[in-house]
Amino acid sequence: MDTIGKIHFCLLVAFCVCGSSFGQAPTKEEVSKQTTLQLTDIFQMEYAADPQISPDGKTIVYVRTRNDIMKDRRRSSLWMIDEDGQHLPLLSTTADCIQPRWSPSGDRLIFIAKEEESSQIFCYWIESRRKTSLTHVTEGIGSLSWSSDGKQIAFAMRIPADPKPFAKMPTAPKGANWAEPPQVITDLRYRSDGGGYRKPAFSHLFVVPSEGGTPRQITHGDFNHNGPIGWVDDNAALVFSANRREDADFQPSNSELYRIELADRKITTLTDRNGPDSGPSVSPDGKQIAYTGYDDQLLGYQGSKLYVVNSDGSDSRLLVGDLDRSIGGPEWISSKKIAFTYDDWGQTKLAYADMEGKVEEIANGLGGTSLGRPYGSGDFSVSDDGVFAINITSPDHPGDLATARIDGGTERLTWLNDDLFKFKKLGKTEEIRFKSSHDELDLQGWIIYPPDFDPAQKYPLILEIHGGPFANYGSRFTGELQLMAAAGYVVFYMNPRGSTSYGAEFANEIHHKYPGNDYDDLNSGVDAVIEKGSIDEKSLFVTGGSGGGVLTAWIVGKTDRYRAAVVCKPVINWYSFALTADMYNYFYKYWFPGFPWDHPEEYMKRSPISLVGNVTTPTMLLTGTEDYRTPMSETEQYYQALKLRKIDTALVRIPGASHGIASRPSQLIGKIVHVLHWFETHKFDENAAEEKE
Repeated sequence: MDTIGKIHFCLLVAFCVCGSSFGQAPTKEEVSKQTTLQLTDIFQMEYAADPQISPDGKTIVYVRTRNDIMKDRRRSSLWMIDEDGQHLPLLSTTADCIQPRWSPSGDRLIFIAKEEESSQIFCYWIESRRKTSLTHVTEGIGSLSWSSDGKQIAFAMRIPADPKPFAKMPTAPKGANWAEPPQVITDLRYRSDGGGYRKPAFSHLFVVPSEGGTPRQITHGDFNHNGPIGWVDDNAALVFSANRREDADFQPSNSELYRIELADRKITTLTDRNGPDSGPSVSPDGKQIAYTGYDDQLLGYQGSKLYVVNSDGSDSRLLVGDLDRSIGGPEWISSKKIAFTYDDWGQTKLAYADMEGKVEEIANGLGGTSLGRPYGSGDFSVSDDGVFAINITSPDHPGDLATARIDGGTERLTWLNDDLFKFKKLGKTEEIRFKSSHDELDLQGWIIYPPDFDPAQKYPLILEIHGGPFANYGSRFTGELQLMAAAGYVVFYMNPRGSTSYGAEFANEIHHKYPGNDYDDLNSGVDAVIEKGSIDEKSLFVTGGSGGGVLTAWIVGKTDRYRAAVVCKPVINWYSFALTADMYNYFYKYWFPGFPWDHPEEYMKRSPISLVGNVTTPTMLLTGTEDYRTPMSETEQYYQALKLRKIDTALVRIPGASHGIASRPSQLIGKIVHVLHWFETHKFDENAAEEKE
């Protein structure tokens, strides 16, 4: 029996701690005790991420993420499954542990342990089960990479820039209590969503001995040097991606691959074109580099293709260019095969390409690292003998650990949420295909039915719209929408034009048009669900976040068919958004034909604020107070406009939340509670309608 076969056999008989029951079907007694999903069940859910299989294929270590109900935050720990079928925590620590990476020989594992104020690189010896800290730094660490001989570790770390004096304040008298001095901003990018107002700093590459010691800074200058990091030429040089142009902030999508010699820190540019080159992965022999990128045409959506270049920068060539999907995360299987992921019709797939560019699918259904909405994700690693460790999801469960092989077959190894879901009734999810009323475009969506759904009854419907807009929903777990279904709603979500996973033409249907004809697509989907029956057409509701917030506000400006709407973290006025969003150096040139002052009509005609005079639908707004992607000022514009028009409205501010809103579990619960309350308040009341008549 081979190694992974041993793992599978042992998993059938091994007892796993922390409630994972390895997929045993619930008994009749358990089924009889099932209840619907509750809001606080969010704190009980967990998922597997970043699975790392050892070089010999005998052990898998992964990041197991759960929600801490007392501290209201996500916690990450490292767990392992070995060839004897043991599924155990790797070590005991109060720190969050992420980015496990095996040494080339498989005798050690490095990872990042994050405390409240700092993070360090730790090393764990597999045989002795001992660990030690390899670094003692004060800044954040990322992008770990072993040298091929196992003697060195490269990593990235953000280093504060030298302060540049602007104006000198007089000295305060001794004992005086003056206000904080003025803060001067001169950088183009001065704040970021999730990070707030940025202190001047740059990401640089470091190397530290694998036995610990003083990290040596390799890169310098006022540039950001990003991972992943590769080792080439017998560990004499590093390869990485960066935008080292003097006007880098004005060219946010124009990075290159570089190599830097460790001896003299000489930098060589390996790629040279207008467009991003990123994600370098070095071949087993250290002679070739796989990477992703594209020629920038200033389109809203541009899918990444797969390239290969020699380690000295020669013979750069396009390997996979005819796959009309965006390629991510390349990793060499052997010197003749490269694995990668891509999204296709709402599924994240793992595939590989040979050196002739021929693509073969290995597995699908990767992902499950979002407990909120069903967005795409997916991680993988590969052993020396070609066995893959992946995380997989479905509408029934968040990310679980699995293995896959090139010659076919995926084997699920964990059922992390069975201890919860065995006693919960989830809503059934059904895929639906239909055509747009605008142009007969083929579209895809999903319906989540309430638990104990009775087709003879009539149910209210929630249309939930994804953000991006260049993103996709799919056949994946979604705690947020399952809770809506548990509240008695049929929930419909779909991928309108502009979504990814359907090719470049489909995505760029909204180029310089958004929100465009998404309105027709979304309403066509609602019509298709209604045609199936069981929907109360007098109780239709609509909500969405970010790009979904744009479309929700656009919808209520064009129709009154929905009883109520919740607009989450929206763009309401493209003119103001383009000059207040954290990525304002990007949006004006990729999503619009130029600066807003040069094209004011173009910005306004695509802004939901232009339709606010038509709105009659009760519309609530919900946004995080520290959202710098779609700033609170966008939400407040719409709220005040609706108030002036005496439209039934409310403004919900989520304290401390950034654009993601749900970075803390209670914030996700808070969002769901307020959305459902607004809809419950505005449900169609047949008795009240009769009395009014």
